[in-house]
Parts: sequence; C-alpha cells; structure tokens
Amino acid sequence: MRAAARLGQYAARSIGLTAPPHAAKPAHMLDVRPVGYVIGLLIAALGATMLVPMVLDFALSDGNWNGFLQAALVSVLSGGLMALACANGVRKGLTIEQTFLLTTGVWAALPVFGALPFLLGAPGAGWTDAYFEAMSGLTTTGSTVFSGLDDLPRGTLLWRSMLQWFGGIGIIVVAMAFLPELRVGGMQIFKSEAFDTFGKILPRAAEIASRISAIYMFLTVACFIAYRLSGLGSFDALNHALTTIATGGFSTGDASFGAYRGAPEYVAAAFMLLAALPFVRYVQLLSGQSAPLWRDAQVRGMFRVMLALVLVLVLYRVASNGDALAPALREVIFNLTSILTGTGYASTDYQLWGALPVALFFFAGLIGGCAGSTACSIKIFRYQVFLSALRVQIRMINSPRGIFTPRYDGRPVDHDVLSSVMSFFMLFSLTLGVLAVLLSMTGLDFITSVSGAATALANIGPGLGAEIGPAGNFAGLNDAAKWILTAAMLIGRLEIITVYVLFTVRFWRR
Repeated sequence: MRAAARLGQYAARSIGLTAPPHAAKPAHMLDVRPVGYVIGLLIAALGATMLVPMVLDFALSDGNWNGFLQAALVSVLSGGLMALACANGVRKGLTIEQTFLLTTGVWAALPVFGALPFLLGAPGAGWTDAYFEAMSGLTTTGSTVFSGLDDLPRGTLLWRSMLQWFGGIGIIVVAMAFLPELRVGGMQIFKSEAFDTFGKILPRAAEIASRISAIYMFLTVACFIAYRLSGLGSFDALNHALTTIATGGFSTGDASFGAYRGAPEYVAAAFMLLAALPFVRYVQLLSGQSAPLWRDAQVRGMFRVMLALVLVLVLYRVASNGDALAPALREVIFNLTSILTGTGYASTDYQLWGALPVALFFFAGLIGGCAGSTACSIKIFRYQVFLSALRVQIRMINSPRGIFTPRYDGRPVDHDVLSSVMSFFMLFSLTLGVLAVLLSMTGLDFITSVSGAATALANIGPGLGAEIGPAGNFAGLNDAAKWILTAAMLIGRLEIITVYVLFTVRFWRR
C-alpha cells in the first residue's frame, strides 16, 4: 500500500498537481459543478443522436425504434436536468483538477446512456454486456460481446458505429486540447503551433473541435464514397466509414471484414492509416503548410514500422507457408494496418499463419499510431523518445565526459517530457501485468488473460486464442472478466495517468 501511495504521489508530482510543503494551503472541496454541467450537456446531446437510428428502424417498420425512443428520452432528460442543476457553477475555463475529472467523467458516464438502446431494444442485453459494448464503442476499442450481428436491426448496427465515430472525434479533442495541457504521458510535447491560443482549456477545446470537425467529416464522407466504389452497399459503406475513420473496428456482420475481400481491404487500409496521422497536420495542410506533415517524426516512424512489418510477414507467408504473393500481400497490409492503428478489423484468422506472425501482431498492437489521431495504444512518439534517451545513455557510457541531450523531431527533449514518457511506460507495463493476473483469477487461460489485458488496455479489439481471437468475440467471458476489461478500456483510452491521478489523496486537496 505504501508503494502504491508513493507511485500515486510521483504521478501527481510529474504532472504538476502537487505543491511544495512550504506552499501548503487549507484543503477546500473541489467544485464539480462545471464538470457536471459539461457532462450533462454531452449526455443530452448523445440522447438526441439516438433519434437517427430510431428513425431508421421506424422507416424500416422495425419495432426496435421504440427502444431508441425510450433511451433518447431518458438520456435527454437526465442530461438536461444535470446541466440545469450545475448551471450556477459554470465558468469560462476549468482548473487542472476539474479538467482531469471531466476527461475521465465523460468517458465513464456516456457509456451508461450509450448502453440504454442495447438494454431497452435489440439485442436485449444485460447491463454488463450493454455497458461493455458501449464502452468498447466510445473508446474505439472494437471488442464485442454481441453475436449474430447479421440478424440485428439496422438501427442497432448503426448505433454501434455512431458510438465509435463519436469516440473517435472525442479522443482527438482530448489528445490535442487536454492531455498536452495536463502534461500526461509526454503529450506536453504537442502543444501545437496550429492551436496556439492563450485561453482557458475549455475555449481551446472548442476551437480545436470546430477545426477538426470539418476534417473528420470530410474523411468520413471520402471513405464512404471509396467503399461504395469498391463494391459495398450503402448501409455497409456508411457503417464501415464511421468505424474506419474512428479506427474503431465495429462491423455489420460476424465475419467482420472477411465478407469484403479484395478492393475494400485496400480502401480500409488507406483510410485507417489516414485516421492514424496527427490531425493537426491536416489543419496545417488546409492553411497551406504541407512541409510539417512530411517532416513529422511520428509519421515517418509509423510508415517505417509498417513497411518493415509488411515485408517480414509477406516474405514469411510466401517462403514458409507457400502462399501466393498477391493475396498474402493484401491480407498482410489490411490486417497489420488494422492492428497497428488499433482499429480491430479482421479479414482472416491470422493466428493460422504461424507463430512468428502471431507474435508480430501482438507487439504491433502495442505500438499504435500517431498522437493527436484516432489511433490508440502506446503511440509511436513515445518509442521514439525512449530510443533517443537510450542512445544518449549508451553514448554517455562510451564517453563519460561528453554532454548529450535526447532529441525528438530535431528538438531537445525536456526533462519533464522524458520523465513523463518513462512514467507512462512504467504504469502501462504495471497495469498490463495486474490486469492479466486479475483476468487469470476469473478462470481465463494464460493466452486469453494476457492478450485480453493487452487488447483492452491498448484499445485494439481482438485478442489471441480461440475465444477472443480474430475469429471469435468476448461474449463467452464471465461477467467479472468483462468488467475488468471494461475498466481497462477506459484507463487505456485516457492514457492511464489521467484516470489514476483521481485516486490520489492530494488531487482532492486544494
């Protein structure tokens, strides 16, 4: 317990939430009204969007529309009353403490109401499954506990896709507006010049959201058109466009992308990669600045990793398994892109390719895409910072009298950034181990426990093994395991420290 307390205090100090002893002040209650006001508005807005799948089911004469209507009324009324109750505490900006609470509170509260259509309508799920599915959607994880997707009402399928689309745009705002200001996991290195404002955190978030919304919508529409041209029907193209740009991975059938072989796989791979790029670079492109995109260390690093893994896996399949080059190349590009970006689609059971591909897929999922995108997992930039620090340590050993500085993207890395990145790696590894042990205590086997912990914490989607692998789903897991995985999705999507800091005593002392 003492070690855990020290860890929490260290995490709090690393993000600037603690004050030196001589600056101690009397403790005051944290004002949660501004947080409740924003969460209430978002819940009401989420409820209003439920009218879209409701209208679809009503137009198709599917009785499932009634469940969406009930869920919408509950969400709008609950969110509206919450916002009204907290309206007297509204201010133009949020404190650091309120921002931490808001970031976690939004992702914990919205799945409660996002799950209502699954409870009140098809598939008539229990609370555990409904909340798991909604959390998987909003965190863009893509793990599912629903079977028989081909037979579900279209409104339900559309709602799952909409949840992921909302989660995708939401996490971009969090990654570009909140996490850099909160100095979480080294994200302070991305206080981007494209959004250089001097306002409070909320005005900054509103500015970022307004700029990226148009880009996010454009990519979604372009993806929809590309899917239609590649042969998908309108409904399937719409759903997959929503979940591709969100790098979410929910599909409209149990076979996932196995039902769309050929050209759609290349379309999906292209747009998954586009969604995994930093959205700030798109903003700069629109303003006539193309150089930052091509010079971005994250972008170059991600494509180098992608190219290296594709070459290794294709050569392995051709040389070791005797597979034909063209289908092997297509399947490798699609499935590897899906795992690397954390999307979670699967067009085939890649566990059948051999032991080496399975190992590479596992570790590729723990790499992730670029910061400031819809991609998840650890992110490329943290590995780049880590390797830069490692090179400096090696050079210092070889030249003890030399002075060396870690650099990222040509710039020196500040000590607080380096410390924050190392803290993230430590907490990620520690959390992954604890989750795997907890899952094994629920009765799961070793492969399922480890891969389940990794896929939930990194928000990838499919795990490994016969049950939760690319050919399976999470429906057969016990409720305890599902709740552990649900918590892991939330912790991983919000970069771990954002959630953990709420459990430190000093956070609540102001």
